[in-house]
Amino acid sequence: MTTFHNFIGGAWVAPSTGDYFENRNPADQQDVIGRFPSSGVADVDAAVVSAQRGFDRWKRTPAPARGDVLRRVGDLMAARKEEIANLMTREMGKPLAETRGDVQEGIDTAYYAATEGRRLFGHTVPSELASKWAMTMRRPIGVCGLITPFNFPMAIPTWKAFPALLCGNSVILKPAEDVPHTATVLVEILLAAGLPPEVIQLVHGMGEVVGKALVEHPQVPVISFTGSTETGRFVGETCGRMHKRLSLEMGGKNAQIVLDDADLDLAIDGVLWGAFGTTGQRCTATSRLILQSGIHDTFVERLVGRAQALVLGDGRTAGHEVGPLVNEAAREKVERYVQIGKQQGATLRCGGARATGGALDSGFFFQPTIFTNVTAGSRLEQEEIFGPVLSVIQVATVEEAFAVNNGVRYGLSSSVYTSNVNVAFRALQDLDNGITYVNAPTIGAEAHLPFGGVKETGNGHREGGWEVYEFYSETKVGYVDYSGALQRAQIDNY
Repeated sequence: MTTFHNFIGGAWVAPSTGDYFENRNPADQQDVIGRFPSSGVADVDAAVVSAQRGFDRWKRTPAPARGDVLRRVGDLMAARKEEIANLMTREMGKPLAETRGDVQEGIDTAYYAATEGRRLFGHTVPSELASKWAMTMRRPIGVCGLITPFNFPMAIPTWKAFPALLCGNSVILKPAEDVPHTATVLVEILLAAGLPPEVIQLVHGMGEVVGKALVEHPQVPVISFTGSTETGRFVGETCGRMHKRLSLEMGGKNAQIVLDDADLDLAIDGVLWGAFGTTGQRCTATSRLILQSGIHDTFVERLVGRAQALVLGDGRTAGHEVGPLVNEAAREKVERYVQIGKQQGATLRCGGARATGGALDSGFFFQPTIFTNVTAGSRLEQEEIFGPVLSVIQVATVEEAFAVNNGVRYGLSSSVYTSNVNVAFRALQDLDNGITYVNAPTIGAEAHLPFGGVKETGNGHREGGWEVYEFYSETKVGYVDYSGALQRAQIDNY
């Protein structure tokens, strides 16, 4: 069995605890990927000391040169795309078509970040006083602690790390313990591309130990967290007390709305991909389907037939469309919500049980599940499940559909299928989500646009696009008075 290490202080090192955990293939629990460090607080402390040294060097590297490193990262990822996709599927389960997309998103993010090395724009503005120059510039902040989830093992760490590095910060990456191998490969690629070793630190381990220590460390002024709303609440409270800059990307309970005038073939394709892609383990997954009454019955019948035909299995095998859940705890959570749905009067139309038989017995597989007669306000309709469970809610009008969409505590993504352009633009304005798709599923973010949500999904910051570069940098204002005399702003100009 291969033993992996942390990357701290410019070297691959064993954890101070001497403890390790096993990483296994969720499609085949007999397949052990390796042993990874179960690190402790001392490892985080060592990573911070090293990252501070890395920051002192990296912040003085011109931004275009930092961008050149990230361009090489993109090239290396592109050359190794198939290899990375395979190891990612082995580690977290989703089919190769999806993990290839995950790698591609990292590639796109690298190339986008590289261009920003020449576009970290400030502003030059007129001064209110004569012979005086006024301007702003972007400056790095320091050590950034990045805490990432399992479902996008390459894409989400690159969303966070690449902009942070481009802006001149150093980074400590704490990946989810379900996907340590992908994070290890990402760090190897960053080093091969020429990133100075102490600019990147990788600390494996449990969230309640390593993640907590990173959030609470006084010398880590920036935290970016993607995960559950419950954990995000703790992170937010801690960072608030410590005056840290914080980006939170948390839960979702996303709805696809299908109206009577929609293209039903297109909408069925969309909800199958949105609900059961990544086995429903996306923060943007379509977990609610809001159907207008005129098409409800026909749509449900066709959808159930398509869902029952989906092929489950190891995502590295051609023809397998849905992989396993990431671990047994995730599968047990899905089972609990199936029982909750039944108890609250929803009708189970398909699925609702573990997928078994043959090779499926070795993994954490669960049948794609659809409930109808789901009541708005019920737990099944309100709470994030993070699995292959779709709740169908019937509505009579557009107004009711919009109200149901908005009636949850989350606000990440939404989708509306309609041929009415006026309704489409109303949806863009009235749906309380950070992202709204028209005639497309609730998933499909692109690397050059901001990503994030409202309400309990986040705290207002965005991943991706141009906005994330503002999060990882600070505005510095500069004044140059070349008048040769004392000039007093707001006093001598009037």
